[in-house]
Formats: sequence, structure tokens, C-alpha cells
Amino acid sequence: MGSSAVFDAGRVTRALRAAGPPLLFGLRLWASVCLALYVAFWLELDNAFWAGTTAAIVCQPHLGASLRKGWFRLIGTVVGAIAIVVLTACFPQDRTLFLLGLALWGAVCALVATVLRNFAAYSAALAGYTAAIIASDQLGSTGGLNGEAFMLAVTRASEICIGIVCAGVILAGTDLGHARRRLAALIAAISAEIAGRFTGALAAVAAGSGLPDTQPARRELVRRVIALNPVIDEAFGESSQLRYHSPILQRATDGLFAALAGWRTIAVHLEALPQQQAGREAGTVLQSVPRELRPAPVQGARWIAGPAGLRRICSAAVRQLIALPTTAPSLRLLADQTAEALAGISHALNGLALLVDDPARPVPRRDMVRLRVADWLPPLVNAARAFVTIAAAEIFWIVTAWPDGAMAITFAAIVVILFAPRADQAYTTAIGFMIGSILTVAVAATVKFAVMPGVETFVGFSLIICLVLVPVGVLLALPWQAATFTGVVTAFVPLLAPANQMSYDTQQFYNTALAIVAGVGAGAISFRLLPPLTPALRTRRLMMLTLRDLRRLAAGPIPQTGEEWESRTYGRLSALPDAAEPLQRSQLVAALSVGVEIVQLRRIARRLGLDAELDGPLQAVVRGNSAGATDGLARLDAALAARPEVAALRARGAILAVSEALIQHAAYFDSGAPG
Repeated sequence: MGSSAVFDAGRVTRALRAAGPPLLFGLRLWASVCLALYVAFWLELDNAFWAGTTAAIVCQPHLGASLRKGWFRLIGTVVGAIAIVVLTACFPQDRTLFLLGLALWGAVCALVATVLRNFAAYSAALAGYTAAIIASDQLGSTGGLNGEAFMLAVTRASEICIGIVCAGVILAGTDLGHARRRLAALIAAISAEIAGRFTGALAAVAAGSGLPDTQPARRELVRRVIALNPVIDEAFGESSQLRYHSPILQRATDGLFAALAGWRTIAVHLEALPQQQAGREAGTVLQSVPRELRPAPVQGARWIAGPAGLRRICSAAVRQLIALPTTAPSLRLLADQTAEALAGISHALNGLALLVDDPARPVPRRDMVRLRVADWLPPLVNAARAFVTIAAAEIFWIVTAWPDGAMAITFAAIVVILFAPRADQAYTTAIGFMIGSILTVAVAATVKFAVMPGVETFVGFSLIICLVLVPVGVLLALPWQAATFTGVVTAFVPLLAPANQMSYDTQQFYNTALAIVAGVGAGAISFRLLPPLTPALRTRRLMMLTLRDLRRLAAGPIPQTGEEWESRTYGRLSALPDAAEPLQRSQLVAALSVGVEIVQLRRIARRLGLDAELDGPLQAVVRGNSAGATDGLARLDAALAARPEVAALRARGAILAVSEALIQHAAYFDSGAPG
């Protein structure tokens, strides 16, 4: 009986701990909305509910995400307000061109929201539907302009900014956030696991146990590196210092990709070698890898304790591997690729040092974060969908002269722009959002017509909406039906339409409710009528674009560095859908390695006067002839074998890496060969 009581008490304790963060978020959500509405009421703004709605949308379960979204929402609000003022000034008397311009602006914002990522994408989306909000206020029942664009822009922008500031005050005052610590733990765990598994594989080969199958582990690690991007943005929301040093964290994620690429090249090469030779060469390379980088078991917490020291150890190992005396191209390949892998881990450790307040080496300005667009087709499809949806809603409004048609346009713009970057999840998310909006109609009607008429004070009003917002906030913070409860949060305050002088017009309420649901429904249907690219198609396009760029790299003049090639390929790796096949991920990583080695081969060939000998194999790569390329590389290897320079041996190692990748993935490298 006693042990059962202890067991039950433990379960209760764990349940309370698990319920704490969601409950705290629900209270934050409620406090943010109440503070925003109070300030808007005090300033006697005409549509105070936009302040409350903004505060509700800005709130996110993770503090960093909320603050980051708040700042970007502020930028998007200002841009959207300016856009609608300019649009009105350009077409003050032409309703058709004005509405066409509004649809085009929505299309541009949808495109930019897809090109950018995370909260920068949210800012672009907000610029689109902020313009729709302001436009809906200055248009009559049939779309006629009233000439008050500037004052409406100032008023609506002020209401939205009040919501942003109030939510930020509540959030910053109730928690300091955990995104920075969470990001540090993730980077440490991934880095330690890559180092541990990689060196563990080398140790197994050196011991004569054979090469373990590490491909599933590498594939999962690629997914985990991709998943770092949203957490990095949350951490930026908590710290302006991290935002200033953002290139260090970008370089850290790129370094993890580079480490995985080097690991793949080594695994492929060791698999092709005779077991005795593989064991001998793996043992030689392993002697240059310090024991601190091969813990057993892997412990990420140990890496958090001293990343700067581990970084110095890692950098010293890289220098030792590069200088390792070798006479065989096979061993040279292993040493160089191990150095590449450890250099990538060193970049990750530099990012980890920044997160735990250890000294971090600055990144040169030439390595500043660049915009990476993996494929322009998905943004263009999203832009076309936004234009068609907003234009169709405008035409329907004009034809029907629906008094609340402007509200429908606003919510159609919100859905079609905001959810566009979610690709194949956009339709499901929009449907969940619509279900939440429909459920909110019943809840808001009950609160507004059955409860609120008996309340005369703001305190009483706050307690009433607490009964809705806190439970919804708790459910929103849980990983279950987030889209539905986001719809509830977004639609609740506009449906309630709180004001200093409340109106209890049931016809107006249900007209507004119908407009919100119809607008959300139109946005959801648009994802079915003009669907995003399927994951399979997106994956094939990313593979095709990478192969096209690889052939251009092989055909064209050598760039000053291989960083441009690596940056584009890292961006495409990050954009691969979760549904991509393991083979496709492996092929993309192989293409990354081949491109890097081609850049190195061109430099060495130019230094040794062997440009003509290298051009033949590279032209075979351009033609999609892997067999011809490997034959040409074999002839080049024979020519290099007679050269005494260290660079010649390093080039032979690069030739091995390229040849093995071309042989392993010949079907990919030969696909879509130009005629």
C-alpha cells in the first residue's frame, strides 16, 4: 500500500510538472490580450479588437519564438501599412486597379514568405494581410474607396503595434526563455554523436571488425541538423547578441553538414578497400584523432562544459591530419576527409561556445549569412495561388455587395499567405484552422450574448475571457491539433469585437462570423484547387537543380572558393522534405562532396599545369557520362602518380573520392544528361 501511494504521488508530480508550462502559456496569452485591449480602450481606438487579436497571435508557447515573431510582426505591419497608402495614392479613383494591386501585393508577400524562413517569412506574410486589413476598412460594401487610407493605416498599425508591445511586455516579464540553452544542448548532442559514431566506425575498421552500417544514423543526423533552424530563430528572439553573431550559428549548422559529408566519403571509400588495407589505414588516421573527440558513450553535456577547449583540440587535429605524411592516395583521402569532418565539428563547437558564453572566434564578413533559395518554383506557385484567391474574393464581394465581404478578403489573405510556406501541410493546417474558427463562433456567441451583457467593468470582462483563453492556450501549447486552436485564438477576439461601447447586434455578429469562416474556407480550398508541389516533386526538382549546378561547376571557370557551391547545396539539403527517400539524401550529400573535390582538383591541376588532362573527365561529368569521367580520372591519376609534389598526392585522393561517388551513384549523375 505504501509503495503504491509513493508510485501514485510520483505520477501526480510528473503530471503537474508536465502541465506547468502549458498552463503558464495560457495565463500569458490571457494577460497579453487583456493588456492590449485595456491600452486600446484607454486610447479610445475604434477597432480595439485588432490590438487584442495581434497580442493573441504574437504569443507562442516558446518565449524566443514569441519575441522574435513580435519584432518581425512590427516590421511587417509597417511595410504593409506603407504599401496600402502607396497603392491608394497610385489609384485614388480606380477601384479595379486598386483591387488588382492589392491582389498583386498579396502575391508578392506570399512569394517572399516562401523564400524567407521562420519569422522573417512571417513578417512578409503579415505585410500582405495587414494591407488587406487596412483596405477592408477604407472600402465600401462594393469596394469603393473612401480616401482615408493614411489615417486608417496609422490607426490599424497603431492597434497592431499595441498588441505586439503588450505581448512582449507580458512575455519578457514572466520568463527569460530557454531557447538558448535548448539550442546549446541540441548542437552539443548532435556534434558529440557525429564525432562519436564517426570515430567509432574508424575504430571498428582498425580493429578488424569491419565497417558498421552507419547510413541510417547519418540520415537521421541530417534530419536533426535541418531541425535546428527554428530553434536558432527562437534563440535569436531572446538575445540581440546572438542575432548580431548569427553567421557563427549559420556556420555551425553548415559545419555539421560538412562533417556528415566527409563521414559519407570515408564510409564509401573504406567499404571499397580490402579489409586488411582498410584496417591499416583507418588505424593510421585514428591515431591523429584525439580521444576527447571519441567519447564512449557519447555525452553532449560534456561538450557544453568546455566547447572552446574542444574546439582548439579539434583544430589541432585538423592541422595534424592535413600535415600527415602519406605515400598512398587512399590514405591521403582518408586523412583529408577526416580533417574536413573535424573542421566541420570545429565550426559547430564555435557556435556552441557562443551559446554558452565561451570565447567564440568571429566569422569573416565574407562568410556572412546569405539568402538561400533552394528552388524558385514553390514560391511562384504560392504567389499565383495568393493572387487568384484574393482576386476571386474581391470579385465575389463586388458582385454580391456583401457588407462584410472585406472581412472575408482579409481572412482569405491571412490563410493563403500565412500557410503557403508549409507546402504539403498547408491544406491540412488550413482545414484545422477553419475548424477552429467554426468552433469559435459558438463559443464567442455564448460569451457575447449570454454572459457579457451582465458585465460592466473591464475586470469582469477579463475574467470572462480568461475562461476561454487560458484553456485554449493550454491546448495550443500541447503538440496536438495546434492549427485548430490557433484558429480559435485568431478568431475569438474579432468575433467578440470588444469596444468601449459594446454592440450586441446578432445580425452583425453572424455576418462577421460568416465572413471569417468563408474567408478561411476560401483560403483552405485554394490549397486544394492549386496545390503545392508534392514532396516527391520537390525532392526531384532539388536533385535536378543540384545536378545542373554541379555540371555548371564542372564546365565553367573555377570560382575563387567553393563556398558558393557549398552554400547552395547546404540550402537544398535543408529544403529536402521529410518524405525524401534515404537514397536521395545520400545522392545529394554525394553531389556536395563531388563539387567540393572538383573545385580542389581544378586548383591543383592549374598549379601543376594539368588543366587539359582534367578538362576531359570534367566534360564527361557535364555530359552525364560517369563511366567516361572515371576512365578519364584514372588516366589523370596515372599522370599524377609520376609527380613528386604533395599537391599531386592530394589530387589523387580527391580523384578517388570523385570516382567512388560517381560509381556509387552513377544513375543519379547520369540522369537527365544534356543532348
